[in-house]
Amino acid sequence: MKLTQKKIRWIIKRYDERMPVSEIAFLTNVTERRIRQIIQSYKEKGRIPIIKKPGRKRRKLTQNEKEIIMKAYKKYKFGARLLERVLDERYGVHIPHNKIHEFLKEKGFAKENKNKQKKRKWIRYEREHSLSLVHMDWHEKDGMHLCIIEDDASRYILSAIERETTNMDYSIEAVSVMIENYYWIKPADQLLIDNGSEFGAHRKNKEGEWNSDFKKFVTSYGTKVITTRVKHPQTNGKLERLFGNYNCFRECFNEVNEWVDWYNNRPHGSLEFYGYLETPYEAFWRKLSPESLIHVMEERII
Repeated sequence: MKLTQKKIRWIIKRYDERMPVSEIAFLTNVTERRIRQIIQSYKEKGRIPIIKKPGRKRRKLTQNEKEIIMKAYKKYKFGARLLERVLDERYGVHIPHNKIHEFLKEKGFAKENKNKQKKRKWIRYEREHSLSLVHMDWHEKDGMHLCIIEDDASRYILSAIERETTNMDYSIEAVSVMIENYYWIKPADQLLIDNGSEFGAHRKNKEGEWNSDFKKFVTSYGTKVITTRVKHPQTNGKLERLFGNYNCFRECFNEVNEWVDWYNNRPHGSLEFYGYLETPYEAFWRKLSPESLIHVMEERII
């Protein structure tokens, strides 16, 4: 039977009362040899023995490990789970994520999130090829409005502009940035937006049809515009997650394009290729369709 501190106190008390060791062993279902060890320790130290907790002594992080964690965090701004992977793959150091999390909490860079402690049921949905579907939406933070376009397959940011207000002209401008930089590869097959007035999609008729200068501009480049269900933001969930990153780290950069460059070139937790964490930039080029890759190669040769 397992010894407890309470049982050890009982054994010592019975010993002081001159109860035979054999009887103590019988009543406690503990071997006589173990009873004698406890009594011997009691005689030598003059106090009731204390049970040591099982397991190895907890190892503390070394100063070098702390410096590596901080270096990686400042560069990638990941939580503990992804930092563990990054340290393994890019720094050649293995530190368990629970130790990383404790250290980040200590430094004020992490906190407990009860929502993340619950196992969630979800199914990942993403397109196979880059530029087959792109997400577009507006987001407001501290009076500044961000318009962003993200590739569904690779999480690569194709366009991002910040303006003091939102309107259809600025939405067209954001698409123009994407066209200027990536139309030479191919036009996006589909563009997913919500039903906002910034796109003119709030003026749908009973049949669900609508038209606007924004839609005309996008479709003129061969891209089909589709809208999310009304009051169903989960359809654009990838952008909602991206906006969370923007809220946390935008102030670390002078310009929005600096934030975009950092985001596109750091490993992404949802991108993995044969056990290797990819960046959105790497995934964007890897996931281009065969036809697009051939076109890219021809353009570069020319």
